Amino acid sequence: MNLQSKVTEIMTANVHTINKEDELHAAMKIIKKHKVRHLPVTDGKKPVGIISATDINRLTFGGLFDDPDGGNADALSMLNIEQVMNGNLRTIDASASVEETAQIFVTEKFHALPVTENGELKGIVTTTDVIRFMLEARS
Repeated sequence: MNLQSKVTEIMTANVHTINKEDELHAAMKIIKKHKVRHLPVTDGKKPVGIISATDINRLTFGGLFDDPDGGNADALSMLNIEQVMNGNLRTIDASASVEETAQIFVTEKFHALPVTENGELKGIVTTTDVIRFMLEARS
């Protein structure tokens, strides 16, 4: 296992995103449709925040995945992306190592980090990606 491998080797490059001007309901649809847990919020190509499935679940009282009647639309329409997203965004540079990434997850208690290069979003890395990398390296 080479912890000095670049984070770009384990990140998801084709990351789903949402623009900060989009409706919150659109974020829920992306999370639900693509089964992602973290959705970077962008302003152009620059990441400015992140919304998690947990954030949406809190707003919909746990109804993100089981709302057959669409009753959560009211809760989602009262807020916008910028009000819900975590704007205290921590990113990691594409040149960072897997070890640096793991250290951030452990010390700063994040579960997902947008990966950037020259300020532009290039992908996303999660704790699951780091764990998978470590487990595959053992085999």
